[in-house]
Amino acid sequence: MTNNPIEIYHPRVISDQGIWNIGTLRFKVYGLLAEGKPLTDEMKSNARRFVLDEVLDRIAAMGDSNELGFIIIHPGDLGVSIAAHWWVQGSVLCQHIHRQLYATSEPMDTLARPVVACVWELALINAEQESWRKSMMKPAPDSTAYLASRPSFDAA
Repeated sequence: MTNNPIEIYHPRVISDQGIWNIGTLRFKVYGLLAEGKPLTDEMKSNARRFVLDEVLDRIAAMGDSNELGFIIIHPGDLGVSIAAHWWVQGSVLCQHIHRQLYATSEPMDTLARPVVACVWELALINAEQESWRKSMMKPAPDSTAYLASRPSFDAA
């Protein structure tokens, strides 16, 4: 057991940032806001640049893309996480994440520190997998329904 403090859970507001068409992909975009941490235009620009500069090449190299996914821009207590998720092979969720502390100019090394998601992001990820399963994993996949669906909650 570690002696590090355990964070106290406080719900974080979810904001719908619409659909971003980037390359051939369509992403639902969410803001996930720690108390007192706004989602800024700079954060949204950084998220778009991250997807363009790092995510699209990964998707193309992998192949099998369903060309749909979601992005979580999460200004947290210590820094900002940008998590891009995309669906491949009809049922597999992939992720590439950018994490940067507010006090630093360089992102964290996500290979040395292989974070999947924090508890708040996991709530959105679960809602997205449920939406994917209900709208896309059926005889007549419905990408319009997937893109229109949103979580039934406004805070995670």
